Amino acid sequence: MLDRVERATAEVNPVHLAHPTLAAIKAYWDEKRGDRPMPSRAELDPSELKEHLGWICMLDALPDYSDFRYRLVGTKVTRYFRVESTGKTISEAFGAFGEGAVKGVLAIHRKVARDRVPLRAHGDAGWLGAAHQKFDALYLPLSNDGVSCNMILNAFIFDYARVVAKSDSALP
Repeated sequence: MLDRVERATAEVNPVHLAHPTLAAIKAYWDEKRGDRPMPSRAELDPSELKEHLGWICMLDALPDYSDFRYRLVGTKVTRYFRVESTGKTISEAFGAFGEGAVKGVLAIHRKVARDRVPLRAHGDAGWLGAAHQKFDALYLPLSNDGVSCNMILNAFIFDYARVVAKSDSALP
């Protein structure tokens, strides 16, 4: 990965997902896609993912995968990044963290979209700043035509209790 995200590791087609939320979402995605490379967004039922929604983001792919726009950002993910990113592109949402962060996050999403493969990224997110801890994330392609990826389902996991405690201690 890029210099700014060198403490994170990416794994294409992850076989083992230790975190139960990531494993459940991957199993759900696999079930919905069947023998196809990816399911469509219409095949996903939020009520079937209810216990995991706080960890989930949905992104729309922009033309030529030039960027991706956050359609939905789970409440836990919003708490981690301390900003509401719904409606923003990756470039807008990560711009404050520097060009390296934007390039690194875009590279992950482009890999998933272009190759139509699941990807796991995990590691230390200290490159985002002192408030950001270790994370484990899963990126899953979605397609409305069965051929091209037009959305990405992302589950982003971290030590929620630690992040909440840290952010609450920073309150006046």
